[in-house]
Amino acid sequence: MNFEFPFQQLPAVMQGPRIERRRILIGGSSFWGTMQDDGQLRLDDGRVVDAEAACYLPPVNPSKIIAVHISYSSRSFETRNKNKPTETPTYFTKPPTSLNGHKGQILKPADCKYLNYEGEYAVVIGKTCRNVTPDEAWDFIEGFCPALDMGLQDFRDTDQGSMLRVKGADSLLPIGPGLVRGVNLFEQTLRTYVNGLVVQEAHIGDETIWGPHYVIADLARHITLVPGDVILMGTPCHSRSVDPGQVVECEITGIGRVSGTVVAIPAPRAAALGVGHAPTDSPEVRRVALGFDERVPEHFKENLRHSRGG
Repeated sequence: MNFEFPFQQLPAVMQGPRIERRRILIGGSSFWGTMQDDGQLRLDDGRVVDAEAACYLPPVNPSKIIAVHISYSSRSFETRNKNKPTETPTYFTKPPTSLNGHKGQILKPADCKYLNYEGEYAVVIGKTCRNVTPDEAWDFIEGFCPALDMGLQDFRDTDQGSMLRVKGADSLLPIGPGLVRGVNLFEQTLRTYVNGLVVQEAHIGDETIWGPHYVIADLARHITLVPGDVILMGTPCHSRSVDPGQVVECEITGIGRVSGTVVAIPAPRAAALGVGHAPTDSPEVRRVALGFDERVPEHFKENLRHSRGG
């Protein structure tokens, strides 16, 4: 496996049995439940509901969301033309208001041209974590979730350092449908779909550059991680822009599949008054939003064209 500090035995969070916790909305209140073998969701109050028909809330309540810039070898090769982007990981943050539930609406403002998908897995912290080693970090993980780290790339020119508006706008983090433990993450495959067609795919164990234990130990050198905090672990190659009406999904085998529908909304009212940096369509924006097609598998490009009716 291609990640730092490989473990000698499977960490407890990845040992079975598989347990999946989901949070849903009923009558204006939130309820937690556990998925059953028959596909039903048993709420903590004893009721059993149809999981397919449920209205989902994010299964996390973070004080902060931290994301790794690049952590897959295929993504590094596409964007940097090398299999490891930097000697050590680099990060950005997303505000908790960017959270979105399974089957939610992903908002694309009318004045933005590029809304890119990035299928990822999220690591959720289970107990207060500070100043730990990579080997110890596994004990502080509550579980894993599929996630879509969506991005308004039109703001790359001004927010490339912070990624604040690029990745932090409302609705840009669909996550769920559940929080899962008891699955060996490094044996799973991540796939992103647009309108049901695969546009990203990576075997996590084969492509991972830095595992979550390394990332947690790195962050916790200086930042206290508390229960519910979310760490997004990067995306494989072929992040591209999607349009209103398209359905984007991230599936991680053994863990779950989260989806969201892109919805058009008007440009912000303040934008018409000239407030703030306007979205741009510059060479740097297009470099990230459109990527390097010559460095990604042909079937991803073909599927994306078909998802648009091309």
